[in-house]
Amino acid sequence: MDALRAVRDLSLSDWAIGAGFVRSAVWDRLHGYESSSPITDIDVVYFDRDDISCETENRISQQLTRALSNYPWSVRNQARMHVRNNDRPYNSTLDAISFWLETATCIALRLETDDTFSILAPHGLQDLVDMRVVPTPSGGNKIEQYQARIRAKDWRRKWPRLKFMHLD
Repeated sequence: MDALRAVRDLSLSDWAIGAGFVRSAVWDRLHGYESSSPITDIDVVYFDRDDISCETENRISQQLTRALSNYPWSVRNQARMHVRNNDRPYNSTLDAISFWLETATCIALRLETDDTFSILAPHGLQDLVDMRVVPTPSGGNKIEQYQARIRAKDWRRKWPRLKFMHLD
């Protein structure tokens, strides 16, 4: 909640915190773990076509670090990430996260000003709660990258009840 409040306080355009921040918490709970997996980074995503500079991302990261210094922030404007990911231009944060490689990771949360949550889940929540690791359409087009990512993350060891699709 502290992380969500800190990002909300910055009033970023079309923002959310996603990926492992959400996915790992859900899988930890579904595995019955009493303590949470270590967070390697907190993926803050936002969408602002008017300012796609890396300097702005760095400034936002610094602001978040001042607010919560022990959190590993990773801030990315999704209006520019299509270039790095070799995709078509994204239209919004929701559209951008739909291109992440596996469906269970394409989940993000936003804490609204009235303290309600918005869930961004372009491929739904079912694979996440069923503990299925499935490539997105984009991940299917980048299957070697998808497979390498799964191996590198070592999720099979961390969450042994996961079911993996398309791992040859």
